[in-house]
Amino acid sequence: MFLRTLPEVNAPGVGILSISKSGDLALSMASFLTGVSATVCVNGCNANTVFPLHYRGMVVPPLPLATNKVRATESGVLDIRDGLQDPAAPENQGTVIPIERANCKFLFAVSGDDGNWKSCDYAEQMMKRLKDHGKDGSEVVVYPTAGHFLEVPYMPHCATGVHAVLGNAVVAFGGDPSAHALAQVDLWNRIPEFFRKHLDNDRNCGLAE
Repeated sequence: MFLRTLPEVNAPGVGILSISKSGDLALSMASFLTGVSATVCVNGCNANTVFPLHYRGMVVPPLPLATNKVRATESGVLDIRDGLQDPAAPENQGTVIPIERANCKFLFAVSGDDGNWKSCDYAEQMMKRLKDHGKDGSEVVVYPTAGHFLEVPYMPHCATGVHAVLGNAVVAFGGDPSAHALAQVDLWNRIPEFFRKHLDNDRNCGLAE
């Protein structure tokens, strides 16, 4: 991995920080590539989403939509929280990212009022998958009344926004403004500490299993 050759990188592996759709891309990188020691996934999905993922002749299909569960609110904003099928359903197992292959630790940060999708459910499924494969040491932090976009502290709360995947429709991303702001401050204190814990050490970062 190119980043590991840079003089700024002191650890045997790099860290990945991701949010929303980039979450499943980060999970895939940690699962299929070498040289990843720590991965932060903020309100991400445990399955591949939107587009097929191609890697060395393998194709991971996207988790199917459940468009019949998307509804319009009284204001005209779309509620899409139930707009994806359940990754845990037997017919969707091929879309789930095999994070048990990863040789890194994960921090899953999720919001209880995430309007984009069911990030709390996805984190629960990921932790169970890791536990079932004997992978310990990953963490989950839950912000019960925060919304989808947990960005850097003091960024404006994004309660609604245009969603490019849905043809630029306006959707509800959820979250109580005050609780969301506090969650952003807390999370962005946790993230550098997580990276220090898992990157600033002598742990060998080998191949994904």
